[in-house]
Amino acid sequence: IDALKIVSESVNALTGPNLGILLITHYQRILNYITPDYVHVMFNGRVVKSGGKELAFELEDKGYEWLRPAEEENEVSVNG
Repeated sequence: IDALKIVSESVNALTGPNLGILLITHYQRILNYITPDYVHVMFNGRVVKSGGKELAFELEDKGYEWLRPAEEENEVSVNG
């Protein structure tokens, strides 16, 4: 957890009006130290859901499966 704090402090120090950070993680705990402007969920190479920090907590509670059917339906309609 000390390493997580160190990485988070570095990310927070770099982020500013002239520099953004793209952080890709499956580790929700990092959000205890970094507050994202946006959270995006990718499935099969596409963004299927976007939101704020609350989306990350929803994913922690529900997992990712609830997002899968919508993506599969889109695949059928696009390819169908």
